[in-house]
Amino acid sequence: MLSKAVLLYETAADVFELVINEARNGDPKTAKEALGYAREFRQALLTVLNERATIEKLRKDSEGLGPERALDFERARTEIGRRLACLRDAGGD
Repeated sequence: MLSKAVLLYETAADVFELVINEARNGDPKTAKEALGYAREFRQALLTVLNERATIEKLRKDSEGLGPERALDFERARTEIGRRLACLRDAGGD
């Protein structure tokens, strides 16, 4: 889906660039159309950004990094104990 959104964005950007160039050459009809193309270009950009955000959220959720991830207190206790042992060993006393 992201690749389709990127293709849509790139196509909209190309069309928008053509319309802007025609408007600069003095075609008043094209200048009026530029506003519509600008809206379409913005929508295409938002689609790409939304798809990327969705994919990133899905990636994080699949890796267990999502908001529903439960705390593993046993693992945390073990890690704290390990670090305290390292500090004790490094203390020299």
